[in-house]
Amino acid sequence: MKILVSADMEGATGVTWPGDVLPGTPQWERCRALFTSDVNAAALGFFDGGADEVVVNEAHWSMRNLLLERLDDRVQMLTGRHKSLSMVEGVQHGDVDGIAFVGYHTGAGTEGVLAHTYLANSITGVWLNGTRASEGLLNAHVAAEYGVPVVLVTGDDLTCVDARGYAPGARTVAVKDHVSRYAAVCRTPARTAADIRAAAAGAAALAVRHTPVTGGSWTVELEFDAAHLAAAATVVPGVAPSGERRVAYTSGTMYEGIRTFKAVTTIVSAAVEEQYG
Repeated sequence: MKILVSADMEGATGVTWPGDVLPGTPQWERCRALFTSDVNAAALGFFDGGADEVVVNEAHWSMRNLLLERLDDRVQMLTGRHKSLSMVEGVQHGDVDGIAFVGYHTGAGTEGVLAHTYLANSITGVWLNGTRASEGLLNAHVAAEYGVPVVLVTGDDLTCVDARGYAPGARTVAVKDHVSRYAAVCRTPARTAADIRAAAAGAAALAVRHTPVTGGSWTVELEFDAAHLAAAATVVPGVAPSGERRVAYTSGTMYEGIRTFKAVTTIVSAAVEEQYG
């Protein structure tokens, strides 16, 4: 049994504001250990549940946040940027039985601690075939194309609610309770590690590959906080205006869809000016 862990940081234990997740800040340095604790707990739980292999794909910001030296020796970690499938890199190789979303969060324009979708700001909403989409929902559909089920999701309490929409059978662990975008009631790392490990051990039984989901089409619509960002996004072939400060595109597969999404967010990020956005 091989488990892929997609590890994001905003939904990690103790994380509540930008300084906790921005590389180079003192708080980020502190929270790296908390983030690593969550990921290691998930890995240990999967091994407890019978997994033979656990690969962790770093999915936050620079994708160089986890402390490799604090992970169990059986774990392998993919670190660094510029990967074909970004947050779920590795799911496409046909040997993954289940995927875990550790440290995830809710989507842009919704309630949740550090809620966003790919960009920390600028994007005010994302919809997939008309359904408001978090990173979890987008990535779950990519994994489904390769027959890989989402078996575990950790983050704040609202992230767990969000997960019921895209992975109703998955185990979930709330490491904190949302108060505002920048405040939460947090559990201690000792408690969250125990909770995540127990949930992952149970989730291992859910790691059973299914028939890949194919066919149909996927329409992604994005809304931005400034008109010039929507205009910038249309530089990407196939992306067209769909409303005020909105663009949309349609892809035949989620593989294509998520790669186009990454192209759009990269272009838009480059178009943001300091102070005015």
